[in-house]
Amino acid sequence: MRYGFIGLGNLGGHLAASLLRSGFDVVVHDRDPAAAERLITAGAVWADSAGALAGQSDAVLTCLPSPQVSNAVLNEILKAARPGLTWIEMSTLGRDEILRLAAKAAERGVTTMELPVTGGVHLAAQGKITMLAGGDKELIDRHRPALEAMGDQIFYMGPLGSAAVIKVITNMLAFIHLVADGEALMLAKRGGLDLAQAWRAIKASSGNSFVHETEGQLILNGSYDVGFSMDLALKDLGFAMNFGETFDVPLALAEHTHAIFLKGKEAYGGSAQSTQIVKLLEEAVGTDLRADGFPARLE
Repeated sequence: MRYGFIGLGNLGGHLAASLLRSGFDVVVHDRDPAAAERLITAGAVWADSAGALAGQSDAVLTCLPSPQVSNAVLNEILKAARPGLTWIEMSTLGRDEILRLAAKAAERGVTTMELPVTGGVHLAAQGKITMLAGGDKELIDRHRPALEAMGDQIFYMGPLGSAAVIKVITNMLAFIHLVADGEALMLAKRGGLDLAQAWRAIKASSGNSFVHETEGQLILNGSYDVGFSMDLALKDLGFAMNFGETFDVPLALAEHTHAIFLKGKEAYGGSAQSTQIVKLLEEAVGTDLRADGFPARLE
């Protein structure tokens, strides 16, 4: 089975590389041809367009930054798609978006699986990212070898649209935890504690979180280099707010976090690292959160 992969950014490039390492036949495309160079060196075949890629693939994976881009790329895929093609959408979309796009694909004989991922770019690089699958169970089982090449935990969430909901929930929690971790580290710093030792103590405590263990290190290093932007954080928090309205759930913490990220975008720009949200607090109190021995990037 030949897989096409569209969207070779921080996340998608690593996912496509994992397929290649596992021996899959992979065709790649990105709006920036330079993003594909290392994959081509590793054995991938370049396609000049999304349509050209679809025409020579049994399944097409997309990892894209917004519903608008996913819609545009799907339109190109469908122009050349053969009946029986599988579209595996790994982008973070709202439930309504994935259902609408899947219906459009079905009109052309293309079946859809949603497969958003979570855990961070560093786990994608290791082939250990967590995968959240939604859609027909038989379809997911058919592509399971490819999924297992990219991730080490695969959760089947239910019918199409289910994975979109849990993905937004996990991202909402991550951004809330990020803001909270910055406040916790600042309390430690202003309280006169050694920040490195405080980080280790929190990591071993009931207050620990995945975000503290990972992004907390990038804050203490000062690089903030998580490979995820303010704009993407705001997009995902926006999805969470929409779900809150749809499901009639008050999301006070998510709303407050969304407001903080709006300030972060205003201060640093939408392309700034999402982890830089902690800089707002650092600048507000005139204290940097730095400690020796922490990496500039997660490996």
